[in-house]
Amino acid sequence: MIKAIIGKKVGMTQIFDESGKVIPVTVIEAGPCVVVQKKTEEKDGYNAVQLGFEDVKEHKLTKPEAGHLKKAGVAPKKYLKEFRFDDCTGFNVGDELKADVFKAGDKIDVTGISKGKGYAGVIKRWGAQRTPTSHGGGPVHRHAGSMGSGTDPSRIFKGKIGAGHMGVDQVTVENLDVVKVDPELNMIAVRGAVPGPKGGVVYLRNTVKRIREKSTVVTVSTNPQKKSARG
Repeated sequence: MIKAIIGKKVGMTQIFDESGKVIPVTVIEAGPCVVVQKKTEEKDGYNAVQLGFEDVKEHKLTKPEAGHLKKAGVAPKKYLKEFRFDDCTGFNVGDELKADVFKAGDKIDVTGISKGKGYAGVIKRWGAQRTPTSHGGGPVHRHAGSMGSGTDPSRIFKGKIGAGHMGVDQVTVENLDVVKVDPELNMIAVRGAVPGPKGGVVYLRNTVKRIREKSTVVTVSTNPQKKSARG
C-alpha cells in the first residue's frame, strides 16, 4: 500500500541501535495531516488524495483557498499537497493521518526545497575548475573561462554553466530508511540527511525504487563427477 504524509524538518541528531552502532538521523515532525480532497479515476481521470498540514488563520488564505477548505469541512491549513495513489478507497475527506502511517524499517522518498545559497560562481555552483594561476593567468582564476567558439556558432548554447542563483530547488532523496517512529509526538527519524533548512516543509512517501531482498542461492550438481581415464 502506498503511504504519504506532509512534515516539517526539525533537525539532525544521532541515535544508537541495539548493537551500539551510531546512526545519523533527521527528525521530521510528520503530520497530523487531514484529507482535504479525494480524486478518482471516474471523475477526475486519476486517483489522488490532497492532504492539508498545519493550522493557519483564515484571513491569511485567499478566498478560493478558504472556500475549498470550507467545502471539505476542514479547518484552514497552511500547506496543501496532492499525492497520487493506485487505490484511494481507504481514504475519505476529513480523515486524519499521523506519523504512524510509517513504521521502522520502511523505505521512503523525501522531497523538499534545498537551502538557498544566493548568487554563486561556477566553481561553487557547478564544480568548475580554476583557471591556471601562473604565467599571467590572473585575476580571473574563478571565472567561467571559454564560453565556446567565436566564429561558429557565434553564440552560447542554452544550458551552458555559469554564475547565478544557487539553491531553492526541489530535491528528492530516494530510498531512505525509517529508523524510528514516535506516534505520540508525531516524529519520524530518517537515516541520513533530507533537503531543506530546519523548519522546511518536506513530503514523505513510499520509495519508487524496487527493493530486492538478498537471497542465498545454493547450486547442487545432479551429475556425478566423471572419473579420470587414468584412474
